[in-house]
Formats: sequence, C-alpha cells, structure tokens
Amino acid sequence: MLKFAELDGRVSLSQQMATEEGPVVLANVFTVDPEEVDALVNAWTVDANILKAKPGFISTQLHRGIGGSTTFLNYAVWESVAAFREAFSDPEFQTSLGRYPDSVVASPHLFRKVEVPGISAGR
Repeated sequence: MLKFAELDGRVSLSQQMATEEGPVVLANVFTVDPEEVDALVNAWTVDANILKAKPGFISTQLHRGIGGSTTFLNYAVWESVAAFREAFSDPEFQTSLGRYPDSVVASPHLFRKVEVPGISAGR
C-alpha cells in the first residue's frame, strides 16, 4: 500500500488543500524499490488517466532520476487548489491509490509560481 510522507514538515498537504488559490503545481516525489519500478509507473499511469479527465486539470509529467535512480518526480498543473482538492478526494482516485506497490513512498506538495524579476514571469 502506498505510504505518504510530507515534503515540508511545517506545512502539510492537508493544510495546503484548505487554501484557495491558483493556478498551482502539484510536485510529488516517489521512492520505490528497484524491483517495483514498473509497477509504480503502471499505477501512476492509471492515476494520470483518472486525473486528466477531472475539471481544472491542465497537464502532468513523470520524471525518473538518472543513473539507476528509483526516485521519481511527478508534476501536475491545476487551475486551482479547489480543482485539485476535488480530484484528489474523488472515490475513483482514492481507490486507485491501492495499485501502488508496498515499497512506494509519495511526498506530494502544492506550489505556486514565484516571479523573479529578470529571470521568470509570474502567473
């Protein structure tokens, strides 16, 4: 069964999901045992297909660490925290979390873009 670990020890995903802002990016770091990599990718694919059909979903991408790493990073762009919260709470999505291998630890966290003058644009 998938286990969760907070990415930020000061602000939980639950606290973030209680806010109202957008757009937001979900960043989710997964770790998995080497023999369960394919099962992780398969479970993530099922989840991505469920979530991409939800209102407010914009895009997602899965990345794998290089050099034999079994750490993955997913990011997904959502129109708002409310849209993400609704999709995350959906019973179909919650049930799909049971597909992940036992060794998987997920660390999801919500972010917003930061404007840095001369380097990156804001929203």
